[in-house]
Amino acid sequence: MTAWILVGGRLVMTGALQALPRPDLVVAADGGGRHAAALGVGVDAWVGDFDSSDGVRLDAPREVHPAAKDETDGELAVRVARERGATELIFLGAFGGRFDHTAALVLGGLRLAGEGLAVTLHSGDESGHPLLPGEDVVLDLPFGTTISVLAFSPLRGVAIAGVRWPLRDASVPLGSGWTVSNEAAGGRVTASVGRGRALVTVLHAP
Repeated sequence: MTAWILVGGRLVMTGALQALPRPDLVVAADGGGRHAAALGVGVDAWVGDFDSSDGVRLDAPREVHPAAKDETDGELAVRVARERGATELIFLGAFGGRFDHTAALVLGGLRLAGEGLAVTLHSGDESGHPLLPGEDVVLDLPFGTTISVLAFSPLRGVAIAGVRWPLRDASVPLGSGWTVSNEAAGGRVTASVGRGRALVTVLHAP
């Protein structure tokens, strides 16, 4: 079951965004509800403390939480999606907002992927795909597309194929820029890791 989680970053309508699997469930996290109209979807649940949704009008059930809470609005939306049976989470509006929220979303996405959920972070012009041991990232990308592997822990056994600068059985330190700004050779790109956690990011053409 695929759930779209609408969060508060930027959203650019691109071919990559339009190619995403259509949702079975849509949950908006506070100001992320403003993306519903552009995406052409109805919202099944709208959650948060509603401090960033001024001017947003949605015909959707609201779940209101206090501002002084222990979870971000995005985490609240994830909880609703999981309670309703979602096994694939696609976060839309994932990049370009507040850095603290973006960082929490990325780290939370890695944790959720480690719990067995399929996770994608997307803003249309940019996407992120968790890379964990035993869970290869496989993408079909046009020639020259910028792709990076960001190490969120020390990585061992990194392999990247279908790119201008392939790697095999590489060790990548935490936060290294070595695997930033590679380029797709055109077609199938694969990334895998033996140990550690990373995020594969892609810059998508308009």
